[in-house]
Amino acid sequence: MRRFFVSCLVGLSIVGAAQAQPQPRNVVLFIADGLRDGMVNAVNAPAMDSLMKAGVRFTNTHSLFPTFTMPNATAMATGHMLGDTGQFGNTIYTAFPVPGAGESLTPFLESDPVLGDVDAHFAGNYLNEETILRAAHAQGLSTASIGKLGPSLIFDHTARSGQDSILVDDSTGRPSGIPLSDDLCTRLDAAGLPLQAPTRGANGLAGTADSPGTLAANIEQQGYFTDVATKAVLPLFKARGKPFVLVYWSRDPDGTQHNQGDSLGRLVPGINGPTSLAAIRNADANLAALLGALKALGLAETTDVIVTSDHGFSTISKESGTSFAASQAYKGVPKGQLPPGFLAIDLAHDLGLGLFDPDARGIRLAADAFPSRANGLIGADPAKPEVVVAANGGSDLVYLPNGDRALARRVVDALARQDYVSGLFVSATLGPIPGTLPLSAIALDGSALTPMPAIVVNFRSFSTGCADPTTCGVEVSDTGLQQGQGMHGSFSRADTRNVMGAAGPSFRAGLASAVPASNADLGKTIAQLLGLTIPGKGRLVGRVLTEALANGSTPTFARAELRSEPDAAGHVTALAYQTVGEIRYFDAAGYPGRTLGLDNSPAVSAAAEAH
Repeated sequence: MRRFFVSCLVGLSIVGAAQAQPQPRNVVLFIADGLRDGMVNAVNAPAMDSLMKAGVRFTNTHSLFPTFTMPNATAMATGHMLGDTGQFGNTIYTAFPVPGAGESLTPFLESDPVLGDVDAHFAGNYLNEETILRAAHAQGLSTASIGKLGPSLIFDHTARSGQDSILVDDSTGRPSGIPLSDDLCTRLDAAGLPLQAPTRGANGLAGTADSPGTLAANIEQQGYFTDVATKAVLPLFKARGKPFVLVYWSRDPDGTQHNQGDSLGRLVPGINGPTSLAAIRNADANLAALLGALKALGLAETTDVIVTSDHGFSTISKESGTSFAASQAYKGVPKGQLPPGFLAIDLAHDLGLGLFDPDARGIRLAADAFPSRANGLIGADPAKPEVVVAANGGSDLVYLPNGDRALARRVVDALARQDYVSGLFVSATLGPIPGTLPLSAIALDGSALTPMPAIVVNFRSFSTGCADPTTCGVEVSDTGLQQGQGMHGSFSRADTRNVMGAAGPSFRAGLASAVPASNADLGKTIAQLLGLTIPGKGRLVGRVLTEALANGSTPTFARAELRSEPDAAGHVTALAYQTVGEIRYFDAAGYPGRTLGLDNSPAVSAAAEAH
């Protein structure tokens, strides 16, 4: 096994002079979905806190915007940013009816069958980039990805036989799941573990406007995933005697923070109630079990462990004083609050066009109905929409299939009038529009195969007031969840600030690194740790985190801000970012005063960053 110690240059694959290594290195990548960096301490998450104190804690971290699970999973898996992978949200517009999503044009991609359909449509690999698990398997390493449905498969999504990388997720043992290999089935049977993953049970209950959501963390399902990893997969990998890569994607705290019933209708405690804290402890317990198994199997000394989260998290607000949708009455929606699909409803109203539901066979929506999954087809004919809205949560994607520049300006004007909007990003193909920044400014315009959004809409965010504002952020969200529950996806620093740390033989000890780091950097860093050379098609890439590696160099970085020209009403989209060489790290963006972290005061206190 060989290792490489050179920084990755933009647009180039990882190359370098090989160095002899006495023992092969293994890598465990542990993702605590939706974990806020400011919540990781010795009380809430002792295993994570201890690991990062012993190794490296990155204190200047960045989730890629839009700050959703699937986009950041593709960044970790490939080392490329979203303009290259085309994963612009958890829900995207595919421009073809997706069978696994009920023929929807706007599928939710956290689904094994849907990912297969989208891959098949886009030449067998919709990301158009090779993943680290695919490359590692091709080099003879043992590979596995275990945990949350959707992102777990992303790490080797083109190999669906179950005979290459091991995949265990929510669908395991069901017709929609990826098959298990014979040797894993044998190991599971010997460990007394079932071949079918349990459901989330009570943890999956989101509640309604009148009934609180779950009060339970995702204990049983993640306990099963942890048992599979520690009692079957890791012993199997040890028996093989080859280097390995194991990805473990913990749904907690994300799933619990989304559905928690601690704060129905209230912004406080929001996602800081007892159920959310239990979910953080659950994820931490999963990591502790993995670390314990590595030690018991004699693998700890040769294994690098990387901990990250895909994004931060915020409490949901459903309030607006300008929205037409909020002034209407809908079944199950509290009076005066924004319904699911409010962006599509407001745009259809302002444009004077019909609204159709892409997730209900394109039916036309009555005046008292909202889209079933918040997505919308706008125009006279659902088969030929003029505008498509892919709703995601803290930000939405707007597509203009005909590329109509005049329509783009009308859409931007309508959006800018809404008090829930905080910043607009527009495709350069539509020409410059005052009050907006181009998609290229935030690395969303690259070599992607999937349709590129015409406009990305960021929603308003703020803090309820606490010592570390990124732990008590609030954002307007286009979702079926309720005010007081949890969401992410915005350009708030509460959402872009994720947790990142690492420990093991390849990493420095006792380092708090203030150099900007992102999830795209993890893909490049893991490839280097494993000695993988992965040619890239796109040029929007992360870098190797040399500052964290033993004997690695520490790069310099700088801070900057980009501002649009004001629109007629004076709205300016501003982007606060940092740079390491040519690579940009996005802190926060939107209309100043409407995005947490974009005001004159810093989003993170000095004490919070220092830990």
